[in-house]
Amino acid sequence: MSRVAIVDDDRKLLDLLKEYLEKNGYKVKDFINPETFLKRNYDIFDIVILDIVMPQIDGFELLREIRKKSNIPVLMLTARGDVYDRIVGLELGADDYLPKPFEPRELLARIEAILRRLRPEKLSNIVFEYNSFKFYPDSMRLVVGGKDTTLTTAEYQLLLYFCTNPFRVLTRDMIMENTKEIQWESFDRSVDVLVSRLRKKLGDNPSNPSIIKTIWGEGYMFIAKKSKTGIEKDNENNQ
Repeated sequence: MSRVAIVDDDRKLLDLLKEYLEKNGYKVKDFINPETFLKRNYDIFDIVILDIVMPQIDGFELLREIRKKSNIPVLMLTARGDVYDRIVGLELGADDYLPKPFEPRELLARIEAILRRLRPEKLSNIVFEYNSFKFYPDSMRLVVGGKDTTLTTAEYQLLLYFCTNPFRVLTRDMIMENTKEIQWESFDRSVDVLVSRLRKKLGDNPSNPSIIKTIWGEGYMFIAKKSKTGIEKDNENNQ
């Protein structure tokens, strides 16, 4: 049973979502005070549902604190539907964004999509190994310069798509179409923001890229120089 934390200062909404999600098989813990949530061990939960507008600590600040300690999936809620809020949330490491008002069924669908990304299939024993980093899809592990680097689920999904489609021009539409489990917004900038986040974690300089190259007017190309793949390693071990 997946465990969901909901942080929101609206008691009526908390009760509604808790009842709905529990009826659909989730174990839910609600927090009306974000400071109480900050004192908990985030990693006992599988996903956090986080409101942006709260009187004690706003959702952006709370997300910053979460990302200092954990890469747990975070879905943000807000009554403010402007593009700026969405971009800021994505830049800070949110995995998805849902404007209020919304139907509980849509929230449930987005939660399930995010959690599916954490259960990659047919990826065991595969390692994408490049000159500057190693990527282990089955464990969502990224090693850059010999050090483990945490990935959000959206960053993981995007990196997996890049690694499996090297040296191809990938338009923004192609990226959105082939990473359907990410709940993309309708504006192109959401793709650019996520690519920017991924570049930073990979240590890739967008002015002189060696991993993700911008193809102006079209999209992106994954150009990392490959060392070996996990499949090749497995074949060698079996010989």
